[in-house]
Amino acid sequence: MANTPQAKKRIRRNTARTIVNKNRVSRIRTLVKKVENAIVAGDKDAAATALKAAQPEMARGVAKGVLHKNTVARKFSRLTKSVNQLA
Repeated sequence: MANTPQAKKRIRRNTARTIVNKNRVSRIRTLVKKVENAIVAGDKDAAATALKAAQPEMARGVAKGVLHKNTVARKFSRLTKSVNQLA
């Protein structure tokens, strides 16, 4: 158990940040799923709109340190490629 005031504060802060980070990752996953579902449905307009909404959120996840930059770059690339291949 933490003894110092600083360690106790870190525990409180870490718990609060964990909740925020989990919510952020969950929101990103939901947005990515919307893009993937639109791609499977073959709806290019919906997929492009969903991708446009997902990209800034994914970039924000990288900036906040919740996701790795290469993971997000790979997802950007694959999703964009899939949306562009829709007829």
